[in-house]
Amino acid sequence: MAAGAKLEVSPNLWAGVGLVRGGAGTALVGDPETVAERMKEYMAAGVDTFILSGYPHLEEAYRFAELVFPLLPLSTTTAPAATSVNMGPFGETIANDARPALRVSQS
Repeated sequence: MAAGAKLEVSPNLWAGVGLVRGGAGTALVGDPETVAERMKEYMAAGVDTFILSGYPHLEEAYRFAELVFPLLPLSTTTAPAATSVNMGPFGETIANDARPALRVSQS
């Protein structure tokens, strides 16, 4: 058995990310259809949030958006409505509906 095969901990789930960059993590690997199918399986099991990363970052973001996103369901029950986007002071989107508490200086 090849060393890389030992790092496939589940179908299309590779645990060798730490070998190519720092930190812990796993990677869904495969063609766009396979990755989308694995993500749908996780969704069916109750996963509603994925933290995605790719290398190089910008190129992988475009590749994922163009090839995988169209294969995933867009549920209006899980996606926030356009009017509920939580915007920060500089126009950035803040995750979820929880804003950080304002820190009051103690002077």
